[in-house]
Amino acid sequence: MQLLKDRIVKDGKVRSGNVLKVDSFLNHQLDITLFGEIGKEFKRRFADQTVTKILTIEASGIGIACIAAQYFNVPVVFAKKNQTKNIAGDVYTSQVESYTHGRIYDIIVSKDFLKPEDKILLIDDFLANGAALIGLINLIKDAGATLVGAGIVIEKGFQDGGKLVRDSGVRVESLAIIDSMGTDTGIVFRD
Repeated sequence: MQLLKDRIVKDGKVRSGNVLKVDSFLNHQLDITLFGEIGKEFKRRFADQTVTKILTIEASGIGIACIAAQYFNVPVVFAKKNQTKNIAGDVYTSQVESYTHGRIYDIIVSKDFLKPEDKILLIDDFLANGAALIGLINLIKDAGATLVGAGIVIEKGFQDGGKLVRDSGVRVESLAIIDSMGTDTGIVFRD
């Protein structure tokens, strides 16, 4: 998606430790016009699939998932990283290690919102080591629902997550795949 790649080059900031800061448009301040184009592109790429729900993980995936859901005309469910009083009753839970925060989270979704008849599309902002996607996939398996694929805004192709998830049989559609990045070399995209 050239519009996204252009924005990453223009406003993204490469930091040490393989960190790409895109907080001015993707995950702190949100460019809703860009999100609209991202949502349209996910709808185009998954037009051959029946989707009944979009699943993401808090917090950065929520905005993207909500805009994309408009094009699929389905609800969004997001996995919470903390048990709250708002989640009562039975839950599905999985562990996820956050690459960005260097922590392990128990992610939680109420069993009220994931059912065996659901056809789930995963949406997230980044794919690096694959831990978040694998955690979400485990929730879908526990629910007995069907995973139709994963839509990723930015994939760090030089890390193992994309290969790991694809090798498990999951269809992954990434809008921008970065093959390399560095503070000196900039960002190199996969064609």
